[in-house]
Amino acid sequence: MKTRSLSGMTWFVTITALLFITAPVTCQAAGRPITIKGSTTVLPIAQVASEAFMETNPGVTISVQGGGSGVGIASLLDKTTDIATSSRKIKDEEVKKAKASGVNPHETAIALDGIAVIIHPSNPVRGLTRVQIKDIYTGKISNWSQVGGRNAKIVTVNRDTSSGTFEAFDALALNKEKVRRDALTSASNQAVAQTVAQTPGAVGYVGIGYLTPRVRAVPVEGIACSKKTVQSGKYPLSRSLYLYTNGKPLGAAGKFIAFVLSPGGQKLIEGEGFISIRK
Repeated sequence: MKTRSLSGMTWFVTITALLFITAPVTCQAAGRPITIKGSTTVLPIAQVASEAFMETNPGVTISVQGGGSGVGIASLLDKTTDIATSSRKIKDEEVKKAKASGVNPHETAIALDGIAVIIHPSNPVRGLTRVQIKDIYTGKISNWSQVGGRNAKIVTVNRDTSSGTFEAFDALALNKEKVRRDALTSASNQAVAQTVAQTPGAVGYVGIGYLTPRVRAVPVEGIACSKKTVQSGKYPLSRSLYLYTNGKPLGAAGKFIAFVLSPGGQKLIEGEGFISIRK
């Protein structure tokens, strides 16, 4: 697992100074930057892949921005990004809106991910069930002593609703039940990890690539979040990570996505702590 710095509460990556120059992928002009927007989970993958791609394609410039899966897909629908990154599948209502706007969303799965449930390393709890996780996040369980821990209040750290990680966690762990009112809301995986690392009583959830020694992932239903358990589908909170374009990607954007799917691109994904779709 790659160790990440938790020095900031947000992680915003600008690969070039041309961050806000945008246009739809299907009419990409020669020399115009490729823009990538969306998921903070996919952000480190987009960053490292873009850097590698530009090194071998000196005539191509790529800019990367986070903001959440919802932001990325909305930007694709508004034709203000070439590639939308998402840690969830596009919703039916988003597809309908896209069609009405003349956008044809094209999905490319690029990696596998496990949503790791994280606690402070000093917390003695050794595992949680999905029912316990749901009860913690909905407020039925509010003290660590109720799940085998110390007599201490649980500080629940949640993601914002534009997050694909929230959408996936909501479906996989919470059965779409309402999160407790006093839950802290963080805007990125990085911010969740930062809060949990600094708060002994906290619990949160992040993509597997955001695990660091400063937090500890607890097994879910007795299954650890690992490359092996995610690839096998045994880990209960597993998902795919996606790139979306307006139609089949063409030109430089198409070449970039082909690079991400190549053995070299998949190796970079694994280097960031995520899991290749190539078994």
